[in-house]
Amino acid sequence: MQDALLALTRYWTERGCIVVQPYNTEVGAGTLNPATVLRVLGPEPWRVAYVEPSVRPDDARYGENPNRLQTHTQFQVILKPDPGDPQELYLGSLEALGIDVRAHDVRFVEDNWASPALGAWGLGWEVWLDGLEITQFTYFQQAGGMSLDPVSVEITYGIERIMMALQGVDHFKDIAYAPGISYGEAFGQAEYEMSRYYLDDADVEANKRLFEEYASEARRMLDARLPVPAHNYVLKCSHAFNVLDARGAISTTERARAFARMRGLAREVAQLWAARREELGHPLGLVEPLEAPALPAAGGVVDRPEMLLFEIGTEELPPAEVTRTVEAVRTAVAEKLAATRLAHGTVEAHGTPRRIVVLVPDVAPREPDAEKTMRGPRVSAAFDASGEPTKAALGFARGQGVDVSDLGRVVENGVEHVAVVRTVVGGGAVEVLGPLLASVVDGLRAEKNMKWNDPKLSFTRPIRWLLARLGSAPVPFVVSSLASGTSTRVHRTAASPVVEVPSSDGYPELLASHGITVSAEARRAAIVARAEELAASVGGVVDFAGVLDEVTNLVEQPTPILGSFDAEYLELPGQILTTVMRKHQRYLPVRGADGSLLPHFVAVANGAVDEDLVRAGNEAVLRARYEDAAFFWRADLRTPLERMKAGLEKLTFADKLGSMADRADRIAALATRLAGEVGGADETLARAGELAKFDLGSAMVIELSSLAGVMAREYAERAGEPSAVAAALYEMELPRSAGDALPASRAGALLSLADRFDLLAGLFGIGANPTGSSDPFGLRRAALGAVSVLRAFPDLREITLSRALSLASQGLEVSAEALETAREFAVRRYEQQLLDAGHDHRYVNAVLPLADAPARADETLVELTTLAGDADFAALVAALQRVRRIVPAETVGEYDPQLLAEPAEVALHKAFSEVPRDVTGLAAFVAAAGGLTGPVNTFFDEVLVMAEDPSVRQARLGLLAAIRDMAAPVLDWQALGTALG
Repeated sequence: MQDALLALTRYWTERGCIVVQPYNTEVGAGTLNPATVLRVLGPEPWRVAYVEPSVRPDDARYGENPNRLQTHTQFQVILKPDPGDPQELYLGSLEALGIDVRAHDVRFVEDNWASPALGAWGLGWEVWLDGLEITQFTYFQQAGGMSLDPVSVEITYGIERIMMALQGVDHFKDIAYAPGISYGEAFGQAEYEMSRYYLDDADVEANKRLFEEYASEARRMLDARLPVPAHNYVLKCSHAFNVLDARGAISTTERARAFARMRGLAREVAQLWAARREELGHPLGLVEPLEAPALPAAGGVVDRPEMLLFEIGTEELPPAEVTRTVEAVRTAVAEKLAATRLAHGTVEAHGTPRRIVVLVPDVAPREPDAEKTMRGPRVSAAFDASGEPTKAALGFARGQGVDVSDLGRVVENGVEHVAVVRTVVGGGAVEVLGPLLASVVDGLRAEKNMKWNDPKLSFTRPIRWLLARLGSAPVPFVVSSLASGTSTRVHRTAASPVVEVPSSDGYPELLASHGITVSAEARRAAIVARAEELAASVGGVVDFAGVLDEVTNLVEQPTPILGSFDAEYLELPGQILTTVMRKHQRYLPVRGADGSLLPHFVAVANGAVDEDLVRAGNEAVLRARYEDAAFFWRADLRTPLERMKAGLEKLTFADKLGSMADRADRIAALATRLAGEVGGADETLARAGELAKFDLGSAMVIELSSLAGVMAREYAERAGEPSAVAAALYEMELPRSAGDALPASRAGALLSLADRFDLLAGLFGIGANPTGSSDPFGLRRAALGAVSVLRAFPDLREITLSRALSLASQGLEVSAEALETAREFAVRRYEQQLLDAGHDHRYVNAVLPLADAPARADETLVELTTLAGDADFAALVAALQRVRRIVPAETVGEYDPQLLAEPAEVALHKAFSEVPRDVTGLAAFVAAAGGLTGPVNTFFDEVLVMAEDPSVRQARLGLLAAIRDMAAPVLDWQALGTALG
């Protein structure tokens, strides 16, 4: 291991990095060393490499867990500014470690980083070596609450992980640290003793005093304008907090207060550091922005229709952004081409993690000429009575560069004007396409955008090259610091990673010859076919659920590989195994014909690799993951459920809303109140409420949060709880997403509703409403879940959205406005559900007033859809709409029948009086009120509603308003329009 540290140090110093020493106080990550967190601030260049022992008390495991250490070794690199090829430099460092990057599967997998405590965030990847995360690779975007310019590249190697993979050992203790000395022999005692200290023996009161003293000293150093010692004490403060946290001595209130204090101090340190460097005149100089390149020379002749090839080359895009960007670029190119006069074929777009490719066949060599008419003043104003041109005509002719005698005439809207008709010469295709393609690149945006070394562009990951050809002719253009070219980049490990593209024709085939499948559909089909073949070889079938789309866009050339694991791990609950495979490793599970898991999986590598080597690496990774899971499983089974539940006190929920323990108590109480509305308050609900959310305190769910509910059921059953209680605890977490399973039991449904309405009432109450795409607490998912459960349990219809939110707000400070906002938010989720299901938007709008009780709205929608083709129903709708249109909204539905004398109004009053008032549902109402159609129409034909006599007028309006009010609770009749049928 020490040779690896020396090799990395040598590699990066040869590339311009200075070497600094590990920091002289505990840090949780190499990022916190001032050589990173302070030096990324400001405009000075900075390249540094160093080893950093990173101390995380909460990861202490007494040295027993093979992959968890309270002190692990990071190797940290900062490249400021972004050198333009940091990934290639990184791959070179792996080769310096003796890793054959051509034989191994090395991939950059989306992983974005944020530290609210530091006011810092960045976008990037975790780097995988045969499925093992070995490095965090981040483009720093913000630190200390300040946007960074220039952007720094942070590369953080996990040294123990890398060495375990390279040396083929299963436990960190077995790493060969130096000749004849293992890691365990060198550091095992310290790992055990520090674990004892952090988990068992640290003096809580002493560390609380240290926290206060360190924070006070940091404050004093800030006041003295000394950012370096201030930062030092912020780090000490952070470590004291981490020790207290590992000891379980931090309450929710203390945690929130401590975070706020440390965050404030850290931001002040950053701002003071930046100010001090500016005062010192930036001793290291300033980073100069990249200059715009010269426009590439045009070349080649285009004299016939040709294929347009346009490629945007990037660093690895997030899988979801591949699909989204392909469509966005296709749409942009199609719309912009449509705005030209260039004839062209259908725009086709494809994407891989590293490229978006657009192909447009039959692009004309140039635009046709066009005539453009420039309209001038009216003829009556252009010439006087004698026919001589006026100043208006002379000025217009002069402005157009023609003699007044050359002015023509056009008629617009019946008025004759003087005009000049000009011929607009069509542009050559290459000249037209250059600015068009440049604008497409300049307009690229994603859900999360970042900056790199380019002074103007912003996108989800850096754009590194542009390729554009029309046939064999280059299409030159410049966007910021990028110029289009005629070459592409293939696999970084290829003998020649940059390949010249002589022509646009046959480009997908050219990429295929270099091991790249540009079509996502083709990659997906290849994965499915080969994975099924591999699974069949061991008597299984592939479970593609959940990750196939992601895996398709993680690779440019899929290489499915069959792996295996020890069958003893099948003793763990199946959902643990599949969650680890899918969520952590993006593997495809293999099942038997009966649906049970087999001890096999399919990993999908990128490109040509040594399959035996990659298989062994992925198997080792999964083995370590499963060993972790088994460790957590065994530890949890030894822990009483009540002790897990008590652990929720340490988990913060949200500011002003207490801990997860507080939230769990609110859920239990709310479930009981909801049961009081509809019945169902039994022993199952009471006991499940007592245990609500207990599994969030389990080691397994802390590690794998998506298993919440699953583990509650497993642990409850093994603790001897009734199966109905265990099922209710599981169902409380359902549904997790749109289309997920729903609770099957009444107790599970009530707990599920309580969970979601507590979330909605509480978070809307503190103003944590979703904004745009930001929804950190999953409120959209919560609202959809609540609506879905209410729709699935019609017998819970008395639990309306309004009533549930009102009950959920008890004990919380939630305004009426916030509750109404939350209710409307849930109604909009219901509306979207109906529209997504393909229902007519008019019918959806018509039932929305009933959405406070979604099951009732559903029933009405079914009845409405059935009635829509009925002529009598259409006539009743039209009659009710006539009533609604003529009656002012403020009119009260009351009247004196004695004032109605006309036969038609008497008949309407009689028909109205005979309509039963106790009917429920649309169909029943239509059957009861159908007799109103004729009398309403006759009334409007024969009676003047707005009579001169005020009392008669009021009686007639009151009668109509009463009919309106009777029908109003049934449906929004106006939303139906007049086109039923």
